[in-house]
Amino acid sequence: MRSKTVRRLAVGTAAAGAATFAYASLVERNMFTLRRFDVPVLAPDAEPLRVLHLSDFHLTPGQHRKQRWIAELAGTDPDLVVVTGDTMAHVDAVPAVVRALTPLLDRPGAFVFGSNDYRGPVFKNPFGYFNRDKPYVQGAVLPTEELRDVLAGSGWADLNNARTTIKAGGRTVELVGVDDPHVGRDDYDSVAGPASADVDVRIGLTHSPEPALLDRMADDGFDLLLAGHTHGGQVALPFFGALVTNCGLDRRMAKGLHRWPYSSAFLHVSAGLGTHPTAPVRFACPPEASILTLIPR
Repeated sequence: MRSKTVRRLAVGTAAAGAATFAYASLVERNMFTLRRFDVPVLAPDAEPLRVLHLSDFHLTPGQHRKQRWIAELAGTDPDLVVVTGDTMAHVDAVPAVVRALTPLLDRPGAFVFGSNDYRGPVFKNPFGYFNRDKPYVQGAVLPTEELRDVLAGSGWADLNNARTTIKAGGRTVELVGVDDPHVGRDDYDSVAGPASADVDVRIGLTHSPEPALLDRMADDGFDLLLAGHTHGGQVALPFFGALVTNCGLDRRMAKGLHRWPYSSAFLHVSAGLGTHPTAPVRFACPPEASILTLIPR
């Protein structure tokens, strides 16, 4: 009797595990979601400014549903589009990125790269994400410069270790960004310095939300800090949240809008729209894009 009960429990547990995996890989991974946040960073009586924050597409040529969903975001009528990296996941992905972003490329925009915009995916043990000291393994070289030419050629600001001021929605926006800190490509020293007092809003971009970098941007007076990389944990537990962030950020900030500690800045971390191709699952953390409506303080 006892052995029969154990067998039933084992079969039930295996069935539940298989059902959960099927849901995470076939259903939730494709449940693209648009988040909306109000961010009080503008001067009193200012008109709202709409920022569309996209991140972590990890696009491959065959992901047509994801491409269509991103393209349809043009219907949200953003004043500014920001992409915070890991756009590609295949050596032939640039045409897919172009199809996804073409309806948005006529808007003011800015971008930084993530590590997976330089090198393609390789198989990773999912449990390795709990080890912060794991070696970084690189895959095939990706067409980074082709992607850069498309985005910058459309007029978007390339903020990989750069700083600029643009017009968006009739407002003046100061932007600063770094290349991906996760793989040591960031050089904030080259762009550091107090943010301008003569603009309407100041926004900082990075792929990986490393706390030391975010502290420096906030200390320089940037009002809103945008990042991706974490996938929101990708696998989360109800009432607990993300298990890991794959960076120095506290897991409680793995996605969404937060006040950055000890500053007046806000941090928005996108949970992103994709997954690493060798771990195509999401659980309690659907893929997302965000509309950030900047409003008066």
